[in-house]
Amino acid sequence: MHRIRKGDEVVIISGRDKGKRGTVLRRADAEHVVVEGVNRVKKHQRPNPMKNVPGGITDRDMPIHVSNVALFNPATQKADRVGFKELDEGRKVRVFKSNGEQVDR
Repeated sequence: MHRIRKGDEVVIISGRDKGKRGTVLRRADAEHVVVEGVNRVKKHQRPNPMKNVPGGITDRDMPIHVSNVALFNPATQKADRVGFKELDEGRKVRVFKSNGEQVDR
């Protein structure tokens, strides 16, 4: 079970985009996530008429390591660490470390 999942709102805690908030679009691999509007790079794209792709310079969101992001806690309006807790019925859920509240979902 991953601490950061697709659709989570996260805060960047280190790097050139420190302090920005965004939504996780996807997990690139086990240790990287793609966050909306964060770690943007310019991609020089050649036109490809066969695939109907126009040429030019486009902005792309690149993956960022999960150690550089923290889940956003709406109760405290800050970044927070995530832990796990097993419920009585045996289900494992994510909880915020600061106040012990269950993460939505």
